[in-house]
Amino acid sequence: MNKLQDIKNFDEWLESVVKISNSNLEKLFASLSDVPSELLEVMKYASLGPGKRLRAALVYATSEIYLKDIDETESDYLSHIVSAIELIHAYSLVHDDLPCMDDDDLRRGRPTCHIKYGEAMALLAADALQPLAHEHLLSSSIEAEIKVNCSLELLNATGASGMVGGQVIDILNVSNLLKIEDLKDMHSRKTGALIKSCLTMVIALFRDKHGFSESLNKYAEHIGIAYQVVDDILDVTQDSDTLGKTAGKDEQNNKPTYVTILGLSKAREYATELYEKAIEALASIPNSDRLKDLAHYIILRNF
Repeated sequence: MNKLQDIKNFDEWLESVVKISNSNLEKLFASLSDVPSELLEVMKYASLGPGKRLRAALVYATSEIYLKDIDETESDYLSHIVSAIELIHAYSLVHDDLPCMDDDDLRRGRPTCHIKYGEAMALLAADALQPLAHEHLLSSSIEAEIKVNCSLELLNATGASGMVGGQVIDILNVSNLLKIEDLKDMHSRKTGALIKSCLTMVIALFRDKHGFSESLNKYAEHIGIAYQVVDDILDVTQDSDTLGKTAGKDEQNNKPTYVTILGLSKAREYATELYEKAIEALASIPNSDRLKDLAHYIILRNF
């Protein structure tokens, strides 16, 4: 973990985050001796495919604000948080791709889980990933009160008032032209809540010992929406090979997006505005360069 902190180049650092995150997930899956092999295969396929590991990066970047040097114990704590978040993210993508949701057949440049393994196995694998995330987090050696609080942060982010609630709003508003405020509310739940939990779990882990929670929450809220705005822009400006998923899917499904509401040019301006607000939120926080780099990465990415 110290090596990760010592990497100055952002691209190299992000590549290392991906490797570390995947390695920890592989170790976790290797320990699941009681899981039927057929189910385990699908769980691994959903979780270990090529991905940005943005959420993992947010966890590690936030930790650098609280600790200059992270020891082996703290590194283990962070690895449990990262794995839990990535498992939840993987489960959400499997559900999102199902025929009853977005009905997509491409994810991260590969066939989606239900295309490769069938709907039943995809659904069950995703269902298994969700409790595994909390089991892994709660079985860590993190202090009991802190890991319960971390688990609660994750539950709140993904439950009825968070990610699931946002997905419901999404489904109910197909073909509707939402107001920008309503679209922002939907995506602050569907996309932003899990992104925000990457920071709030680290805040809980270190008991916000520097009093940065308010500023970090503002940063998280801005980049959570910015991520979705950029997603909407890429959906109409990039091809499927670049995105690793089906381009133009939102338009095909008649879903309200920032591009359909604001137009492409204004959507780009809005993404830049959110980026600037995120950077501003970090103005008084030392050792936040990595979070600034991630905000920059979010608005400039092409997939």
